[in-house]
Amino acid sequence: MGPTPKIIAIGHTALDSIYRIAAFPQKPMKVRALEHVEAGGGSAANAAVAIARLGGEVQLWSRIGSDEAGQRALAALTLAGVDTKHIREHVGSRTSTSVIIVDNQGEALVVCERDHAMPGNPGWLPLNDIASAGAVLSDMTWHEATSEAFRYAATVNVPTILDIDVAGGLPSREILENTSCAIASAGGLELITHGDGQLDRLGQLIERGIRHAGVTLGRDGYLCISQNGAVLRQEAFKEKTVDTTGAGDAFHGGFAWALNYGLEDAECARVGAAVAALNCSRLGARAGLPTFSELDRFLKARSGRGITTGILRKHS
Repeated sequence: MGPTPKIIAIGHTALDSIYRIAAFPQKPMKVRALEHVEAGGGSAANAAVAIARLGGEVQLWSRIGSDEAGQRALAALTLAGVDTKHIREHVGSRTSTSVIIVDNQGEALVVCERDHAMPGNPGWLPLNDIASAGAVLSDMTWHEATSEAFRYAATVNVPTILDIDVAGGLPSREILENTSCAIASAGGLELITHGDGQLDRLGQLIERGIRHAGVTLGRDGYLCISQNGAVLRQEAFKEKTVDTTGAGDAFHGGFAWALNYGLEDAECARVGAAVAALNCSRLGARAGLPTFSELDRFLKARSGRGITTGILRKHS
């Protein structure tokens, strides 16, 4: 098996400040933190780190401000093995930051701040690099770049993965037309579709030409439908939950990594669910992301079947 092509992730880079508390109070009051960590964040950035941790080659196309938070976020990405040469620092802009409060059940309250004056023009991005990529993933926080990249990817038959969440807003018609796989949060699916049931809502995305449409459901796993009408439900792996922050990002990264190897949708979903479960076992959006060997051992222990043989040879 030859080397796999790189994956390009587009979107949000941030710096997170995470506080773990025993429980959320019933009314506003002072609460003592049990633990505090500072770590890199941002949906696309988290997904990129998930891919890199698994041994994949990944570039992140993103924007940061000319501030200390941006430098810390950039350093964390570089340390994780993400190619950061196409992250641009914009003088006079502020890097996104988040404060995340996590209780002992792993549930999180996320308060984020973004510089809405961050320049959106993607003209400096090397779109030609997409021709040699295995997939393009976007969290939709940078609409201009997503639109241009997905349009180019469609012309060179490179699959695209769209992370649909309330934070990213509504995708344009053009973005959806050039999306291969749409993976939404429950809130994101409600934002862009209508109807009574999730399968009906996912079917509406399939009717728009998307090949694979799915929704992440936390402890209820992952539900998706493909262009041929096949429905798949991937159960969530049971693992001790410390922090659910970044669970969806971890799923997207694992799914994209598996898709880059040409794996079937069911296996991509199984990998994504395992990466998400492992990530939830540690505090922070990236601390629990597994290496390839950790993922393989986890899948063998939980389902009796590890990673596909061809990928094992690649990583041996």
